[in-house]
Amino acid sequence: RPNTGYGMTETCGIITSVSADFFVDKPASCGPAMPSFEVKCVDDDGNAVPVGEIGELWVKGAPVIKGYINRPEATAESITDGWLHTGDVARIDEDGFIFIVDRKKDMVLRGGENVYCAEVEANIFRHPSVAEACVFGVPDPRLGEEVGAAVVLRPGETLTPEALREHLAGISAKHKIPRYVWFLNEAIPRNASGKFLKRQLRETLKPEAAV
Repeated sequence: RPNTGYGMTETCGIITSVSADFFVDKPASCGPAMPSFEVKCVDDDGNAVPVGEIGELWVKGAPVIKGYINRPEATAESITDGWLHTGDVARIDEDGFIFIVDRKKDMVLRGGENVYCAEVEANIFRHPSVAEACVFGVPDPRLGEEVGAAVVLRPGETLTPEALREHLAGISAKHKIPRYVWFLNEAIPRNASGKFLKRQLRETLKPEAAV
């Protein structure tokens, strides 16, 4: 049966789980919290946001670590009154199902608008010519950040930046369309966990080389 879940090292494993009919009904969700956890989404001030609204996911429960050994600063930054700051942006629906939106540190703040990289990446992937896509913020003196995307095409495929932006214009808001696009001839670098090395991309891909 199809199933999925969500967890962290700091929670000693799984936090949520969903399978069978619930997975079919809400395939984008990682499920509700397991009985040993409390969860909430909060704003930048640590206040709980209304049901269905986006915020950082905080988790509390017996399996959550008390802190990081010999790292009091990291503990203070990551845990508030027993609540672990997961660093993930999410929303919780009226049934308690959690939907992960993005990593908070990966979010692009463009002129006061939040752009979730995972959402933009998913929209780019919807183009049949795209094999890989990694979205990240590019410093901008006027807006703070602009949206950039590194893209790898499938073998034998061609795609212009104009065609990619036209594709995105039909399925996403204007401020989420990458201003900078780099078409790469090799796979996007990843770490041992398979995650894109966004910091490396920010350092090596220059705006003047984008299309």
